[in-house]
Order: sequence, then structure tokens, then C-alpha cells
Amino acid sequence: MPSLIRHLHDFARETNLTVAEWTAGVEFINECGRMSTPKRNETQLLCDVLGLESLVDDITAKLLAGNNDVTPSAILGPFYRQGAPDLPNGASIVRGLSPSLPWYDRAIADSTFIHGRVFSSRSATSDGTNGAANRTSDLTPLAGATVDVWHTAPNGLYEQQDPLQPDMNLRGRFTTDSAGTFSFYCLRPVPYPVPDDGPAGRLLGLLDRGPYRPAHIHFIVEAPGHKTLVTQVFDAEDEWIRDDSVFAVKEELVVRFKQREGDGRARWGLEYDFVLAEEV
Repeated sequence: MPSLIRHLHDFARETNLTVAEWTAGVEFINECGRMSTPKRNETQLLCDVLGLESLVDDITAKLLAGNNDVTPSAILGPFYRQGAPDLPNGASIVRGLSPSLPWYDRAIADSTFIHGRVFSSRSATSDGTNGAANRTSDLTPLAGATVDVWHTAPNGLYEQQDPLQPDMNLRGRFTTDSAGTFSFYCLRPVPYPVPDDGPAGRLLGLLDRGPYRPAHIHFIVEAPGHKTLVTQVFDAEDEWIRDDSVFAVKEELVVRFKQREGDGRARWGLEYDFVLAEEV
């Protein structure tokens, strides 16, 4: 706290902050609080577009990982919801898909199968290529790990933003088997703008920055005796991959979806492994 106070006072002196400017800043923060609801955290969104959450996440991840070779973290984001349904491996997180939806055709075209394994870092090595799925096989698989996943619909909206989507659409929790394997069906993610109808959006406009996030899927991976991993994977072919409005993209988390053959439920596929750090 003394450091925060010192830096705040230094900022005020450096910018010759006036009473009017200070009052406007206080009201800006108050407006973020008033706009926040259980389904939308405007204050967290403000931290996102300022890059603060990504910076804090990076600092925290390095402290937790130590010398372990683990999957990089990424920010949680403001649209995570607890209580996603527990589903068996191979199930779909797509709920209520109907031809009446305006994005039905896009959903069919973007149908995706994702699978991978969860490993412990205690024997982790790397071959120097991007993505945990490219690590060598000298790893310890983790049975009973939980993989919590969520992403937007093809219209770029999370289910709590969209009255046309059923509750908990495109959210699910999976448990790894004895080989550390998980699998599920979903949709290939799409880019979308962060909500720009509030203070955070106005700030982006003032900074002449766009609101778009590159296509990504969120994950929380947990296992007994290991540190929880909060991360995202990003579509390498997305046009916004180099211009994320919340500064969350990391090279190790950029993936390439491949066309899937012989599966009537999915046109795209992705294999991605997660490596967790042990608790000490």
C-alpha cells in the first residue's frame, strides 16, 4: 500500500492533476462499479483493456511456476461462470442448437473436436516448438484432473450476454481418465469485440484502439497436488492475433485447427496438452 500511495502521488505531480480531472477519474471508476453485475464485471474489463490483468497474470504465473516447464497462463476474463455442467469425455458443450438460430449454419461449419492430455511438470521437457502438445513424451499423465472450458457462440457472445442461448451453453467440465486424457465437442472460436458500451469501451475509443479479441477458448485445469492453470488457446489464423484488445496472447498458446476427416460431428479438430506445476 505505501508503494501504491507513492506512485499515485507521483502520477498526480507528474501530470499536474487538477481537481476537475481527479473528479472525472473518480466518477469513471464509480461508473464501472455501477455497471457491473453478476454477469458482467466492468471494472475487471477496464483492467483488461489497460493490460493490467494480463501483466498481473504474467507476474503471478512466473512466481507459481518457478523453474517448472508448464503451460503458460492467460487471464480469466470477465465472463467465467462457476457451476458449468460436469460432462463425460466425448460429450458436446453445444446446447440448444437449432436451425432457427441466426448463426446455425456457422455453428455447423465450425463444429470442432478437441482432445488432449493433462500432465504433471515433474518430468517435463520441451522440444522448443510452440504449444504444450508438442512436448516430448517423458511426462507423467494426471488422472482425475478437471478441465473447465468455455467460449462464445458464433455471434461473438457468451451465453450470459445472449437471451437466445440456453443457460450454460458452450460451457462444460471434463475429468481426465487414467491416461490423463480429455475430449469434447465444441465450436471453432470466433473473434469478438469486448463490450464497448460502457466506460472501458469509451477508454478504448479515446486511446484509438479497437475492441476486438482474437478467437480463443478459455480453460481452467485443476488436479490434486498441482497448481491451478487458468489459460486460453488462440486460433493462429485469426486476423486479430497480433492486436488483442486485452494483451493476453502468448506464442505458446497459439494453435492451428486442422480439418477433421471421418467424424460426422466435427469439421475441425485440435489436439492440445496441458502441463501443470506441482504444489510445493
